[in-house]
Amino acid sequence: MAMTMTGEIQLAAPKERVWEKLNDPEVLKACIPGCEELEKTDDQGFRAVAKMKVGPVSARFRGKVSLSDLDPPHGYRISGQGEGGVAGFAKGGAKVDLAERDGGTLLSYQVDAQIGGKLAQLGQRLINGTAKKMADDFFARFAQTL
Repeated sequence: MAMTMTGEIQLAAPKERVWEKLNDPEVLKACIPGCEELEKTDDQGFRAVAKMKVGPVSARFRGKVSLSDLDPPHGYRISGQGEGGVAGFAKGGAKVDLAERDGGTLLSYQVDAQIGGKLAQLGQRLINGTAKKMADDFFARFAQTL
């Protein structure tokens, strides 16, 4: 099952500060819902463990996250994939763009994701609702850290 989401959030911080925080593993760990571990493996990659619940299915996903198309401090592409055992798998990415606006930074994102296994059997409405809530939670937490 594939899904796409887009959104934007106005942040009260300069673009360079937002860029710095988007690349800080501690900040990302605190902002990603359910994230238990996020360890930098190299300049453009992380190893991650996150526990997630979608409807009746709860699973711990282990996977890799990588950064590409780096254009400091204007944006990047973040991609990841994880295995959740019997719950299934998740993979996807997001294109993140930063633009100066109204004395702060406008962060725009376009997310594409794919899931399989038990998770995909739950139904598109439940999956989309959960994915949207997770994205909203991430950006709300990110805005608070700035």
